Amino acid sequence: MGKQFSKIEPDHQTFIEQQKMFFVASAAAQGRVNVSPKGMASLVVLGDNDVAYLDSTGSGSETRAHLLASDDKRLTIMFCAFDGDPVILRLYGQARSLMRGTADYEELLPRFEAIPGARQIVRLFVDLVQTSCGMGVPLFDYREDRQNLRRYWAARGVDMLRKYWGLKNAQSIDGLPTHFDPEAMAPEHGD
Repeated sequence: MGKQFSKIEPDHQTFIEQQKMFFVASAAAQGRVNVSPKGMASLVVLGDNDVAYLDSTGSGSETRAHLLASDDKRLTIMFCAFDGDPVILRLYGQARSLMRGTADYEELLPRFEAIPGARQIVRLFVDLVQTSCGMGVPLFDYREDRQNLRRYWAARGVDMLRKYWGLKNAQSIDGLPTHFDPEAMAPEHGD
């Protein structure tokens, strides 16, 4: 049976910090629902009802487009235990996309490990935590994080990153704008 909580309890935080990956789900009022896997130790718990993750540049930017297009800014983050006790934990709430180069982004950036190609921090203000058993989730053995994305953006540099944003991250697959501003992006440690 699922249990619901109004905040991230200490045992929830411990569970979250032990996970190697998580999933982010977002949607605008119309169009496709997006679910993205995330990893690379990119999520931090900031408080009882506050988490954030450092988002690396990828082939699309659905989450940012959905957050900009929706009035309620809803976002769900899900964690699954792939080893140990079977647990699924979901964080529900409203999120903000903090673009690289903004004051809000710069304020939170020291909380994260540097990731070449980082483009935004997504901050979720949690209004519901739900846990469930996860007995249907298979067991997997963790080997290591893939380094492909880190190496890719470290080798390409900021100029290529700016071009890529303009080509691949300007709108969602449903045509929603992301308002990425490649020219506002400054180099960071790790780029």
